[in-house]
Amino acid sequence: MQHSAVPELDHTRTRPMHWLATATALAAVVALSSVLQPDPATATTVQAGPEAPSAPAAATAPDPAGVDFPIECGPTEVLVQKKASGDLDGDGSPETVAVVRCDAGSGNPPNGVYVLTQGTAAEPRVVATLVDPGDRLSVTDFAVRGGTVTATLLGYSSEDVPSCCPDVTDRAEWQWKNGAFVRSTPPEARGV
Repeated sequence: MQHSAVPELDHTRTRPMHWLATATALAAVVALSSVLQPDPATATTVQAGPEAPSAPAAATAPDPAGVDFPIECGPTEVLVQKKASGDLDGDGSPETVAVVRCDAGSGNPPNGVYVLTQGTAAEPRVVATLVDPGDRLSVTDFAVRGGTVTATLLGYSSEDVPSCCPDVTDRAEWQWKNGAFVRSTPPEARGV
């Protein structure tokens, strides 16, 4: 071991007093930050004159609970596995996309993917089917971002493949174009 030509500096060694000072300073910062909080935000409407309309109420996304989905489950219930909301058609009101399946106790029942809108009625309603349960697909990696619905679809190469073990994977995305949802393959899913 080679010794340094510089003598040891006393202030470079940590001692219990250093740790106590650090802990005290940290506790003071935490305590001070809990006391000094910003004022709570409050929303107000500013009117320019007597004829200025009030701001419209914020639209809420449709809730899929209680919606009559077009999926046949026999004696079992319909289970909403995933849901995500966003303004898919650019009208300023959010839609909800729901991934549903039959609530079977075992197995791998197929999914349906449905777009819901609130509309003028009090109850949300299904306005589009993106994935039909009859196609025997399972949906994973589901998201709604920037007006685009994306999902990974697990399926079967033939009727002989057991429903427990999908052997085909496909990435899909849907966007509202010219009055309909158009399915395409996302760029990251395409091969070179």
